[in-house]
This record gives sequence, structure tokens and C-alpha cells, in this order.
Amino acid sequence: MNVGVVGLGLIGGSLARALKHDTNETVLGYDIDRSVIYKAKLLEAIDQELTPELISICDVLLIALYPQDTVRYVKENCRYFKKDLIVMDCCGVKEYVCRELMPLADEKGFCFIGAHPMAGIERSGFDHSNRTMFQNASMVLVPPKDVSIETLERVKKFWGAIGFSNLSITSASEHDRIIAYTSQLAHVAASAYIKSPTALDHTGFSGGSYKDMTRVARLNEKMWTELFLENRDPLVKEIDQLISELQKYSDAIRTGNEEELFRLLKEGREQKLEADRKDLKE
Repeated sequence: MNVGVVGLGLIGGSLARALKHDTNETVLGYDIDRSVIYKAKLLEAIDQELTPELISICDVLLIALYPQDTVRYVKENCRYFKKDLIVMDCCGVKEYVCRELMPLADEKGFCFIGAHPMAGIERSGFDHSNRTMFQNASMVLVPPKDVSIETLERVKKFWGAIGFSNLSITSASEHDRIIAYTSQLAHVAASAYIKSPTALDHTGFSGGSYKDMTRVARLNEKMWTELFLENRDPLVKEIDQLISELQKYSDAIRTGNEEELFRLLKEGREQKLEADRKDLKE
């Protein structure tokens, strides 16, 4: 099988490396930076460059670009797609991408499935890609309503071959609602938290809590600006919810309300335990 990977950054580069190492698929790769293509070939992350002409031989096409670039790439290159091609993106938002590309897939005869690999690190670029990034990771899929069971089984087997151990199927709106909390809010909170002037004095006074809270503040601001704005309503709702909860803690501490502070902390601990229990059940 021929697999095309568009965008050889952190996620795309890791996908290409994993496919080359863990499967027998032929991997064709494209990146806007030609030096990345040369490096990917040299390190045997891809078999050859994915040119417009070679798109037509691909059985699966993975697009690891920002949301707007993903839509643009598919619209500009869909004339090369064969009819049974499976196209999957890797974007962190789904409503925008699926709204733009699912009708186009119906029109042109290819299959578009929204995909979000739940893996990554706080750094970006091919140099930080890693073939083991997806071991035991989760994959969230947003398929079209009329997708066949056979296609879903094929996609499940495809992702499982490179390490994904848990596949969830959902709608684009549900994906974006939940991801606003599980991913986007964490990045907003880390970015805001690190802006305290005290952060510059942390050396010798910080441990795991500080590292955990600040790790994702080392984000790619171009990508996350786009992701936040494409998902603004769910994300703003989560930010406002967090502000409301933080205000309760601030008020209790400011007024010395020991009973209320105890209740808030107990409530948070119990919510964490309940969330962890649900993880174990699933």
C-alpha cells in the first residue's frame, strides 16, 4: 500500500517514521521545506517525495498541516485523488475541517475521515519527530455518516499497526467541545501561568508541579492561535468556567474561609478520583 504524508513536522514526521519502521507500506512524503524532505529521505523516514503526480498512486493520504492549510491542500490537489483514496487529517479541531472537506469528498468520490492523534510533545518540527510517539496512544476519528464498516475496519487496522491502542469515534462538534477542555484549555492555562514575574525566580524552588503546569507553555503560537480561534466558542466557555472556579478559591483564601477552602479542595480531589475511575472503566 502507498501512504502519502503531507507535512513532515512533529506529527507528520513521526507518522512517516512509524509507518516505515512498523509496517511494509511505501511512504511518500511532502513538506514545504525541501530541506526537510531531503533529511526525511536520508534518515529513511520516507521512500520518496510525494509530488502531485504521485498523489494518484496513494491508497491513504495523511495530512499533518494546520487546519486552513489542510483544507487548502485538499482543495488544490483533489483532482489527483483516485476514487477509493482514504484521506485523513491530523488537526486539533474538527468542525471547520470536516465542514469544508466532507462535502468535497462526496463530490469528488474520495473518503475523508477526520482524525486526531492524541499524542505529541511541546516541541515542533521534523527534528523532534519520533517513531515511538504513538505507542499506546489514543486516536479520535470523525467519519462521514455513510462510511462503511469495511472502511472503518481498514482504518482501525492502519492506525493500530503504528501503535494506537484506543480508537474513539465521535462527531466533529463533540470532538471540539471535549478537546477545548482536555487540550486547548491546558495550553491557555500554562501560557497564562508562566507569565507571573515569579516564574523568573523559580530556580531552586520548583519541582514536578511547576514542570507539569508549564510544559505546554512552550507551544507553537502560530498553530495554537489558529486552533483556538477555530474553536472559540467551546474554548471561551471552558476559560470562563476556569476563571469562575479560580475566583472561588481566591475569595475563600482572601477572606480566610477555612471551611469553604476545605470544601473546594475536597471537591476537586473527588472530581479527579471520579475522572480517573472512569478512565479505568473505559
